[in-house]
Amino acid sequence: MFKKILVANRGEIACRIIRTARRMGVATVAVYSDADARALHVEMADEAVHIGPSPVGDSYLRDDRIVAAAIDTRAEAIHPGYGFLAENPDFADQVAAAGLVFIGPSAAAIRAMGMKDAAKRLMERAGVPVVPGYHGEGQELVLLAGKAREIGYPVLIKARAGGGGRGMRKVDSPDDFADALSAARREAKAAFGDDRVLVEKYIERPRHIEVQVFGDGFGNVVHLFERDCSAQRRHQKVIEEAPAPGMTGPMREAMTDAAVKAAKTIGYSGAGTIEFIADASNGLRPDRFWFMEMNTRLQVEHPVTEMVTGVDLVEWQVRVAAGEKLPRTQDEIRLSGNAFEARIYAEDPSRDFLPATGTLHHLAFPPPSPALRVETGVRAGDTISPFYDPLIAKLVVAGPDRAGALEALAAGLEATEIAGSVTNVAFLLRLARDPDFASAALDTGLIGRKQASLTAPAQPSPDVLSAAFVSASGLETMRRDDDPWSSLAGYAHFHPVEQRTHLRSGESDISAVVSALSAGRWLVRIEGETSGRAIDEERLPRTARWPGHLAVFSEGSTFTFGVPDPFARAVEAAIGTAGMRAPMPGLVKIVRAAKGEAVTKGQPLIVLEAMKMEHTITAPRDGIVSEIAIEGAQISEGTVLVSFEEAPA
Repeated sequence: MFKKILVANRGEIACRIIRTARRMGVATVAVYSDADARALHVEMADEAVHIGPSPVGDSYLRDDRIVAAAIDTRAEAIHPGYGFLAENPDFADQVAAAGLVFIGPSAAAIRAMGMKDAAKRLMERAGVPVVPGYHGEGQELVLLAGKAREIGYPVLIKARAGGGGRGMRKVDSPDDFADALSAARREAKAAFGDDRVLVEKYIERPRHIEVQVFGDGFGNVVHLFERDCSAQRRHQKVIEEAPAPGMTGPMREAMTDAAVKAAKTIGYSGAGTIEFIADASNGLRPDRFWFMEMNTRLQVEHPVTEMVTGVDLVEWQVRVAAGEKLPRTQDEIRLSGNAFEARIYAEDPSRDFLPATGTLHHLAFPPPSPALRVETGVRAGDTISPFYDPLIAKLVVAGPDRAGALEALAAGLEATEIAGSVTNVAFLLRLARDPDFASAALDTGLIGRKQASLTAPAQPSPDVLSAAFVSASGLETMRRDDDPWSSLAGYAHFHPVEQRTHLRSGESDISAVVSALSAGRWLVRIEGETSGRAIDEERLPRTARWPGHLAVFSEGSTFTFGVPDPFARAVEAAIGTAGMRAPMPGLVKIVRAAKGEAVTKGQPLIVLEAMKMEHTITAPRDGIVSEIAIEGAQISEGTVLVSFEEAPA
């Protein structure tokens, strides 16, 4: 077994690999770019090596720097994770040439399956069913258009390299073929540096079903059953599950046999996935599925297979790369229960899933258990940068059956709290609760057909608005406790019983008066409404605060409000006056000036704790301090914090 491995990746997959390596007693080396200097995977690893600036081309795709880092740290092997260099055969060759072990398949196997057209020709020769289409070398428009007519419309133009739906276009008519081909080629060239395409018959009700395979260096190949990845937006997976719903015994046998045959054809070793497209128009049938491609690496969605088989696929990868046989035979691999994985992204579903950036000011997930795990590479305070994939986390759940696992998924998404960047959590929750998805009426077009309803921005409910105003008012701290004074409705020690509060929602400013009725119960009267709304802490949605903002979490949605700083308004009011008064009650934590001291505009004078946050009070202008609050004092609204004499001329 290896003593030390280098993980040539970042984010959640790097953290995932490091956790298994640690459990196996294998030391790890992380690599990182400028943007990832304080990333979680760097903190988790035993050692870390800087490999370049933030852009991937200058860091995570610099195979020379990664190999050099492995040699310098005396690592014996390199695990590529997924993405970046994971399916680059030249990198696998370079690793081997350096005397290191590539934790993955051979470079020859990667090359054999790296181009969709060549892979499909190979599978055809091996007797694996392939989607009817043209997979040849000719790329002339006339030739491809002619093949499309022979196949019969609609057809699908697909980039022969890469994946993720890039370089893919559905064509319904011969009149549209030329434009679609040009667009697919441009996209493929930009994404993969290769504009060659193939043309296939478009399956009207396609299900995307894939089989996890695993081989070793002794000629053994097994499958670990199938996953359904039909829930896709823009040809990219969103929620995956295992096993595939509606799978019959004959269909599973035919599909897994084809997958094992495909892996054996290329002498495959390590973890791999054979992806199939199935025609679901008349249920799953063993004569209606076809090979699409092979991913010669660990898949993003591998945890659902782990949940239903009890196998740690990363451990198997390490063991096989170290020269061991597969830990289990085919007969020893059992399928148990159901599992789902939801990919949580920083993206805006209402804007066609546009990637987002931002600082994760608040990040909370449901607690882990044997039936729930969260794969993530970020912590609260981390930034989602524009340099990398905006994946925040993968929520993985298991249940005794599909209905139970789906309910666990919905509950887990509802308990997820992310603030600071727009995310797709609410979209995922709506999808999990969609009647068609729940009944397994699946195909790859499901999300597209329902996108408008699944992605419509949620509007804040009265409870959400009330929670926002209560949190912003600072009166939320008045909770039930053992203090006998708490039983007195409307009583607040050092607090006003009523607080006017201002919020910004989108482009609108809204105001309300919040009154404390008793500990843990408030009355919110929103400006412009005729009556108030009573709310107690049992009905109060969860909230999070950071400077200038607060977020309310409700039914998977995050509603973010701007909170005008009352102390900024106090400073504005103090300009041209003799002093500054506290706009709300608080505790004077730090005093940074003294009576008689000359101060300049913007100089910090007092740190005041109010509304569960610290606020720094700065001098509104040049002057001499004539009076200033006492450190440690609990002050009420209207208390003079500091007053000034005019600065001498």
